[in-house]
Amino acid sequence: MGRRRREPETAQIQSVTHDGKGIASLAGKKAFVAGALVGETVQFIRRKSRRSYDECELLEVIEASPDRIEPRCEAFGRCGGCSLQHVSPQHQRTIKEQTLRDNLERIGRVEPERWLPVMTGPEWNYRRRARLAVKHVPAKGRTLVGFRERHAPFITDMQRCEVLAKPVDGMIDALSELIGRLSIRARLPQIEVAVADNQVALVFRVLDPPTDADRAELIAFGEARDIRIYLQPAGLDSVTLLHPAEAEPLHYSLQAFDITIAFEPVDFVQVNSDINERMVSFAVEQLQTGADDRVLDLFCGIGNFSLPLARQAGTVLGVEGEASLVARAAENARRNGLSNVEFRVADLGKIDGSEPWVKSGWDRMLLDPARSGAAEVVSRMHLFEPQRIVYVSCHPGTLARDAGTLVHEQGYRLEAAGIIDMFPHTAHVESVGIFSKS
Repeated sequence: MGRRRREPETAQIQSVTHDGKGIASLAGKKAFVAGALVGETVQFIRRKSRRSYDECELLEVIEASPDRIEPRCEAFGRCGGCSLQHVSPQHQRTIKEQTLRDNLERIGRVEPERWLPVMTGPEWNYRRRARLAVKHVPAKGRTLVGFRERHAPFITDMQRCEVLAKPVDGMIDALSELIGRLSIRARLPQIEVAVADNQVALVFRVLDPPTDADRAELIAFGEARDIRIYLQPAGLDSVTLLHPAEAEPLHYSLQAFDITIAFEPVDFVQVNSDINERMVSFAVEQLQTGADDRVLDLFCGIGNFSLPLARQAGTVLGVEGEASLVARAAENARRNGLSNVEFRVADLGKIDGSEPWVKSGWDRMLLDPARSGAAEVVSRMHLFEPQRIVYVSCHPGTLARDAGTLVHEQGYRLEAAGIIDMFPHTAHVESVGIFSKS
């Protein structure tokens, strides 16, 4: 990039991307300015040139948007964990809803009959699951613990995290000091965080076996803070409890359904417990399940939706591709005294209709797939033929794609859609679509 393009420029921001980059147009080329908001006049410098746009660094906000606020976290702008702390919570949700609208229109060529109110919850200290990166940096004289930097592969030098659930939000420095004392500090690349209703758990990924002194340090850390310490020397099946010697399973509750769900510290659980409770209640309500209905919960995980649905339905079948999660879901059913729900292992990307459970007759369906969506399932929805579907999505693009298939090819109506603000201050868009047969 030439010297001329490195000189500061001034422009008004005309629109914004879903991840908080303001868009200006100069000399027929778009400039993406990280951290700039619609309507603002900003000064910026171009850093990376692409064919149709340039990536730019914000230097100064000359005229600020009324939606701009002061970020709460001192690491904001450097840390890649959050990208929208400079935006008012209300406007964050506006951006996310517009992202969903654009995706449904552009990708799916569909529009819901009605838009749902945004589902909101706590804006800070909500994140009960996280993966913290670890790197011992001799040049800094300390071990860095935190999230990756926004524009670089390095770990953010930070002391606390405002979105992590308590008490982990204030543990960053203590974890840094702990790992700095270990002999294997250069061989410990990450920590998994799991905050359950009954205890906090930390899973230390160790590439070399910890010494007796290392184990003593880790145990003392857990004892002092009343948290569980796990070691993970290899894959997920290698996770073992170090402290305490024995413990009841981690768990969270869904109080509206009198459900308690046990999980392992590396299992997938929704990161925002308050939103999860609201989301589950909403999904169950929208399925309009009766006592005689048969309900199919696909991508069921450990039973987050299946078990509450079993309180309402006649029969529930949860299907999941990972055997360990299915086993956990079945055990959760037993713990909660539910005999009308079963679980099955199946690759939902390869169903062809020959499976006996597919054509068993389903009145309702719950879909909660990964970011890749549920293309294979929705393209074969004629095999299931539920009258009503609730689709919970963690990627608006794949929800839009699958909504298009359901509406244009499978004969469903998109009754309603809306966003779930599961990850405040981030660009992540969680959403839900409600489909029905006329």
